[in-house]
Amino acid sequence: MTNNSPALYNRYIIVGLFSIQVIAVKMSPCCWLALLALVPLALATNPGVKVKLTEKGIEYGKQIGMVSLQQKLKTMKVPDLSGTERVAPIGKVKYSLTGITIVNLGLPNSGLALVPGTGISLSITNAFISLHGNWKIQYLSFIKDSGSFDLEVNGLTITDSITIKSDETGRPTVSSVNCGANVGSASIKFHGGASWLYNLFSAYIDKALRSALQKQICPLVADTITDMNPHLKTLNVLAKVDKYAEVEYSMVTSPTISNASIDFSLKGEFYNIGKHQEPPFSPTPFSLPPQVNNMLYIGISAFTTNSAGFVYNNAGALSLYITDDMIPPSSPIRLNTRTFGAFIPEIAKRFPGMMMKLLVKTVKEPTIFFEPNNVTVQASGTVTAYAIQPNTTLSPLFVLSMEGSVSARLYVTGVKLAGAVTLNKIEMTLETTYVGQFQVRSLDNIFLMVLKVAVIPKVNARLEKGFPLPSIGKMNLVNTQLQVLKDYMVIGTDVQFTG
Repeated sequence: MTNNSPALYNRYIIVGLFSIQVIAVKMSPCCWLALLALVPLALATNPGVKVKLTEKGIEYGKQIGMVSLQQKLKTMKVPDLSGTERVAPIGKVKYSLTGITIVNLGLPNSGLALVPGTGISLSITNAFISLHGNWKIQYLSFIKDSGSFDLEVNGLTITDSITIKSDETGRPTVSSVNCGANVGSASIKFHGGASWLYNLFSAYIDKALRSALQKQICPLVADTITDMNPHLKTLNVLAKVDKYAEVEYSMVTSPTISNASIDFSLKGEFYNIGKHQEPPFSPTPFSLPPQVNNMLYIGISAFTTNSAGFVYNNAGALSLYITDDMIPPSSPIRLNTRTFGAFIPEIAKRFPGMMMKLLVKTVKEPTIFFEPNNVTVQASGTVTAYAIQPNTTLSPLFVLSMEGSVSARLYVTGVKLAGAVTLNKIEMTLETTYVGQFQVRSLDNIFLMVLKVAVIPKVNARLEKGFPLPSIGKMNLVNTQLQVLKDYMVIGTDVQFTG
């Protein structure tokens, strides 16, 4: 985040709840709210995505949050005070204290602690405040005097409990409960005029100022915590991927809070835009490994990625027309009836000198398998070959059934998960022919070349764009590692906010 203004405190105090990536630079306080923003509360169902916030992330958020809280507390407005006290041997003295301002405030000792099953405990001890103001007095009915004073407050303690709930959209909300503030010791010194007189009843003034301060602190803390909620609403509960798909990250259970971490469960499911149809499979339980080196760990299950395959197949997006201009000019293999006619004479005989077009498409959603250090995608599809007539109409030649396998490499870029695939193998069988029977094996090399130079690059160009991970505001991931395990992958990362 890029500044530490008081208004930004609201974004930090809960960073302990959902931060991810850190560099020791100035950051916008919403950064550590990102940690919290993934706090889910909804129907109890298995999540597709899990997020774990570690003690490292909580400590990061605390450090940034205390800077902003300190700035917020400096905005306290201490009201003018006035009254009458009887001071021997003078008698009644009327006094007023005005223009009271905070000149210094420090929070040297602070902590955020996880309360298992409850929320977060905030504790600040040994804080101090220095104030300056003006005094006026009147005594013996006609004697008036004025000057200034300095008040030093030490041993200030603030405690609060922060609860985490869910709103109707599946986003988190936070609130302050059971705040307490205690102003410890205080000393006041009066300067100028008859300051000796004020010093005679300074204990009364000391008590009044301490009480005024104490009443100001908790409302400011509560308001600051509540002010975090607009930033928490930037959680991408429904993140658009492209014109076909969006991915939902609403919370499906309450957060699990232990002494060492907060675990969040997110829906993690792809949908067609504007049409939320459930796939014919469900998420299965999985647990994140006990790693703690990064601030945040994001687990993405095979359910999430397979729901993407279901969505894109339903949208008809997993199909591609291949024409000769997609084949490298240097290739001796061309998409025309002369090339294919060498293996299927009937094509050359019936469609001489014509260009061809291939339609490659899936017949069902592809299936993605996560195994330790390995991602494999199995796809079933068809390849339909056409001859392009002089009037541009398409004449079908044959249809092949195809079973294919690719290996995938996954990586994180920005706040997206991206990937690339390489072809493992294909198996083809003849499904329909309009040009007589032929040996499909004779076409293996042609179709391997076509897939490698035309289909795979198109797939990788789309995968390179990636799909959004759960995030809040202008969040970036750094120090990122990705590990593929059985049935899910886990991303370990720190976090940095840039605005």
